[in-house]
Amino acid sequence: MQELQAPFIDTDFLVIGSGIAGLTFALGVADAGRVVLVTKKEDSESNTNYAQGGIAAVFGLDDSYDLHIQDTLRAGAGLCNEQAVTMMVEQGPKLVERLIEIGVEFSKEKAIRGAGRLSLGREGGHSRSRIVHAGDLTGREIERALLAKIQSMSSITVLENHLAVDLIVDQSKPGRCFGAYVLDRLENEIKSVAARATLLAAGGTGRGYLHTTNPPIATGDGIAMAFRAGASVANMEFVQFHPTTLFGHHVDDRAFLISEAVRGEGAVLKTKDGETFMERYHESGGLAPRDTVARAIDSELKRRGDEFVLLDLSPIGRGRIRERFPLIYGTSLSFGIDVTREPIPVVPGAHYCCGGIRADLDGHTDIEGLYACGECACTGVHGANRLASNSLLEALVSADRASGIARTKAFERDTPSAVPVYPLRQRDEVEAVVVAHNREETRRLMWDYVGIVRTDELLDRAMRRISDLKEEVAEIYRRWPLSLESIELRSVATVAELVARCAIDRKESRGLHWNEDHLDLDDKRWKRDSVIEGEARLPVWLPS
Repeated sequence: MQELQAPFIDTDFLVIGSGIAGLTFALGVADAGRVVLVTKKEDSESNTNYAQGGIAAVFGLDDSYDLHIQDTLRAGAGLCNEQAVTMMVEQGPKLVERLIEIGVEFSKEKAIRGAGRLSLGREGGHSRSRIVHAGDLTGREIERALLAKIQSMSSITVLENHLAVDLIVDQSKPGRCFGAYVLDRLENEIKSVAARATLLAAGGTGRGYLHTTNPPIATGDGIAMAFRAGASVANMEFVQFHPTTLFGHHVDDRAFLISEAVRGEGAVLKTKDGETFMERYHESGGLAPRDTVARAIDSELKRRGDEFVLLDLSPIGRGRIRERFPLIYGTSLSFGIDVTREPIPVVPGAHYCCGGIRADLDGHTDIEGLYACGECACTGVHGANRLASNSLLEALVSADRASGIARTKAFERDTPSAVPVYPLRQRDEVEAVVVAHNREETRRLMWDYVGIVRTDELLDRAMRRISDLKEEVAEIYRRWPLSLESIELRSVATVAELVARCAIDRKESRGLHWNEDHLDLDDKRWKRDSVIEGEARLPVWLPS
């Protein structure tokens, strides 16, 4: 074994990602040992931070666990793991209450009869009002409170501007994870972080598409890393496109999301000439599940040749709009759109990956010592289509369970005293142009060929071009130095291949996967997960 010649960090728990899953796990193990939390940019940069809607949880007097479970199963189109769904729904409310204890300030009712109770919103696919929210800034408020708690814990070290590159894995059978190689972006050096337990909570894959609500960090790094290390992935074909993002304007290089909670409050989708259309696509109209609404908008745009449809918020009322949706109101106004007086131009955008690293109810993956939670994991909760606002709930519950297991199992083994060095070369400026071109091409072909509506021909075209891109990415790694851009390109290309492979394999239309050449729902053949075994391409390494 090569002796250590690079910065080395020894810890008990390594957490990769600073969204709700990573922060919850870190807090759950903080009193059991040392924790290192790695985040690609600043500690608050995550998909959680941009979640407007809220957390779906049973608090309403007219609600029940059974109703929430049935709504989730219905949205998941037959592929949900009912045990996982039941666990999430039943354990969720107490964890929401724990967030309140930590300091999350959720919106409360102001009416005299309900004063002091949680204000519960309604979103598409839900049969009851159960969305616990903080105005339309729920994700930001949760991040604020969790980070404040994290910063008070002396056992937790947060490494900002650090990017996990590859897992440190012994690939004997069964494989074991001992941490990760991490790129310090400011010092341009690789650090070896050895850990007894490693959590991947690295978020989603939205930046693999041309139009997305996701921030720049969401490049699928966690899924790609786990797959390279030998962990299997599942259900990658089920990419959720949020039906309504602001057309023609971007915020921080991402499409600005218009929460479907506005439709829950009464907003109406219309064509450019003012015609309503959702009633022609679903009995629930604008409150249909997201996949149905996204396809309906896509169909209307193609049928009419328009670039966008309109979202009319006027039925909500001027005062209620400003109170309930201050972010949407303020951001739209900054672009010259007064949503209290005029409709918003909207189009769908890639939003959430329902597939990911295969993980059980406690976050275990195929690799010993490696856990996965949040959007990068596939626990069986979301099935073929995530029910609105179940994402934060699922991340919260799975991370809490994983932390409970990891804090006991982690100390059954030691961390290695040294690991092989990860080579880092000097930067060659030629790389930047090549990487940027390949990444943009990948995002565009995924949008055009593996988007909301698919065909066999489009998927085959995508797969052929992705194969070529993979070779070019491999060449970049052989010839040019490691950088944030090249690491993210490798992740984007890997995830693109996984999505396309799963989409090609599934010969039916179910949930978020809609193939015009296979429109029938085929439960006999396809009521099962799409699974791709991990590649285990990393060199075999045995700790001394």
